[in-house]
Amino acid sequence: MEALPDLSPAGVQAARDTLVELATAVTHHGFDDVNTRLAPALAQAAKNLAEQRLADADLSSAMLARELNVSVRTLQRAFAAGGESVTAYIRERRLELARQALSASRLAVSEIAAHWQFADSSHFSRSFKQRYGLAPTEYARQNT
Repeated sequence: MEALPDLSPAGVQAARDTLVELATAVTHHGFDDVNTRLAPALAQAAKNLAEQRLADADLSSAMLARELNVSVRTLQRAFAAGGESVTAYIRERRLELARQALSASRLAVSEIAAHWQFADSSHFSRSFKQRYGLAPTEYARQNT
């Protein structure tokens, strides 16, 4: 209950849905980790948690699953039910925040890449260009 004021409306809804599913599972003496009604709530809870930790080096499917007390496979299934993967979600969010940083700051591309936990500047540059159609330096030059 202490965390409730810190949750977004989507987080409150995810927590409510998860509690309903948990109560249902306890009532029926079982838990189906493929339950499609639970998947959106679990995926949203993972997204909320990931948003808070996008700059953390240890952010991963395993870390999110551990924090949410589910298996990695259960978490992956929850994301797959929505047509995405945990890894892709994290990468897309990091790329988006890096894109925003390129427009709003004078940091070097390598500093932005390191902050958002890309393995190195060349990996970041390839990923950025694939996603946005421009190299990070070109994007920064056009948008600052």
